Amino acid sequence: MSRGLVDMDSMKICILTLALIFLASAAHAGERYEYYNGVRMLGMGGAGVAIVNDETALLVNPAGLGKLRDFFLTIADPEVDVSAQAEQIAGTKIMSAAKPQETLQLTNANLDRHLHTRAQVFPSFVVPNFGLGVFGKYEVNAETVSGTPNKFKYHYTNDWAGVFGANAKLFSGIVKLGINARVTNRAEVRRDDIDVNSTDLSLKSLAAEGIGIGSDIGLLATAPVKWLPTFGAVYRDAGRTSYNYDKGMFMDTTERPVATPSSLDVALAIYPIAGKRVRSTWTIEYQDVLTAGKEDKQMRRLHGGAEFNFGDAFFVRAGVNQAYWTAGLELSMFSYQIQVASYGEDIGTTTTPREDRRYVVKFAFRF
Repeated sequence: MSRGLVDMDSMKICILTLALIFLASAAHAGERYEYYNGVRMLGMGGAGVAIVNDETALLVNPAGLGKLRDFFLTIADPEVDVSAQAEQIAGTKIMSAAKPQETLQLTNANLDRHLHTRAQVFPSFVVPNFGLGVFGKYEVNAETVSGTPNKFKYHYTNDWAGVFGANAKLFSGIVKLGINARVTNRAEVRRDDIDVNSTDLSLKSLAAEGIGIGSDIGLLATAPVKWLPTFGAVYRDAGRTSYNYDKGMFMDTTERPVATPSSLDVALAIYPIAGKRVRSTWTIEYQDVLTAGKEDKQMRRLHGGAEFNFGDAFFVRAGVNQAYWTAGLELSMFSYQIQVASYGEDIGTTTTPREDRRYVVKFAFRF
């Protein structure tokens, strides 16, 4: 069989598989909380399993460590993510979101408006097939929901983790198998029914905190033909991640966070060359296939997007996240990166989807 026929057949198989994933889509009620979401992923519809190729592979898919060609030491990479309504609700008091009592007062004055804010950092060191880093994340989603009576919803997550990852290449690198290990201190609040007349709310009174040890197992398989069709998969929180290993480091709470169940994400990607100095990446991803179809009927698990790379210096991204558009830009020069993205997140119910438009920016210094 000629090389041209092989390339054409592989493309047909790839397109057919993408279509089947779309048709198999299911949904999930309530916002889906992931351990990590990065600005590049969010610009491309929240998809990253099959395409990650930098230090974030430690968190997204450890098999991506096998795509590194050099070492990277990331000194600083602050990333900030806020909802479009956050400024309307909190104004200059956006950092007060970590204080539940102040957040209650702000949302009581803005009924049915959703406040979302997230900040994260990931200093790390990676080389081909190996890496380690320290991950920190703070995230708040809050809202006073009108009803009889009104109720205050407050979801808070504060993670600090040490992460280690390694990858092995098989069949001359066609197949990559990676694994990571995470030791995470998690402080968490998941309350949807707080009395709006509360006067003494505090994180210590609401939160559960504990230390957990978890692991992800990743796979990348790339066909050595035109456009490099790639299948990716990650089995997250293998065997589930419990936060009962030890009490937390900060608040000394009596309760521990809810264990994170295992989940499986799968993805496909292709890499067409668009011009002399222009490359492109196209991907589609379906998250948590182990529970697909068991909860509701929306496209909450489906993510897809594209990226155009102009000389490894300027990047344009677009995609679809849970049926909502996403877009992103990146300027990369010397040791600096500036990335921005906008995406929509579904925070609605099974029968009533609801978009929360968000904006994220990241600055990174690495060498």
